[in-house]
Amino acid sequence: MDVITIGDAMIAMCPQEKGPIIFCDTFKRKVGGAELNVAMGCARLGLKSGWISRLGNDDFGKYILKIVRGEGIDTSEVQLVDGYPTSVYFREVLSDGSSRSFYYREKSPTSTMDAKKLNEEYIKNAKVLHITGVFPSITENNREVILEAVKLAKKNNLIISFDPNIRLKMWTKEEAKDYIEKLLPYVDILLIGDEEIEILLGDTNIEEAIKVFHNKGIEKVIVKKGAKGAIGSDGKNIYDIEAIKPKALVDTVGAGDGFAAGFLTALLKGKSLEDCVRFANAVGSLVVGVEGDNEGLPYYDDVLVHLGQAKKIER
Repeated sequence: MDVITIGDAMIAMCPQEKGPIIFCDTFKRKVGGAELNVAMGCARLGLKSGWISRLGNDDFGKYILKIVRGEGIDTSEVQLVDGYPTSVYFREVLSDGSSRSFYYREKSPTSTMDAKKLNEEYIKNAKVLHITGVFPSITENNREVILEAVKLAKKNNLIISFDPNIRLKMWTKEEAKDYIEKLLPYVDILLIGDEEIEILLGDTNIEEAIKVFHNKGIEKVIVKKGAKGAIGSDGKNIYDIEAIKPKALVDTVGAGDGFAAGFLTALLKGKSLEDCVRFANAVGSLVVGVEGDNEGLPYYDDVLVHLGQAKKIER
């Protein structure tokens, strides 16, 4: 594998009209999950990606597994388990593309994972382990799984990529900060949102935060600024890359996951840090133009066209 991820997946119930969820009567079933989105994004961009997870042994779990396999993602470390229903969440999407999420993921199937039974052979044969703060926010057990996974990845010389992706509906600021502090010593690439800096470091500006993270041993620090673009630093050079204007702003969910997939793809293709950030910006820009958690994740040629590096013949 080029990139492997560990995470929960959910049935995403997406509203068929924009506005407050209390007034939405119809929803369409889709598939969501931060880590899965990244695996899917990497696969569409041409990487070999794998996903470690558990799903309920129910029709929703089987549906997710079918979709994931259809994207070309390796699912040899995914199991269907009895007695634990597949997670579900409902989305609210407003007219400006912003959204809220309402989770129903108690007794998540991933809580059956055993940190001591992680397949080291599977992990050692990958180049990158990408993790986020979403999976460990679900249960204490998941926190143990991620800590063991990063230890195995570090032991086997994988690049460890981490997106804090802090969801305060899932855990408190204090819980997130305390746990993420345990992960940072293992991290090689930090993909952090500018609003998450305050949670982890307090009242600190971006430039100071980048220095703090480098001092913790993190090689590459990427700060995502949404519509303002992103900053990439390797400790020697800092690149402030403008955002690429999306063709349409339909749905912002999944943009950060697309950004991560874009960055990792460009990195593994040997691009410079500056070009990695620019490529990631382009992927994020394409994602927000399509409704859904991962429907807007582009293919590699689509990104090149969006960057003006290739042409697409329409007719």
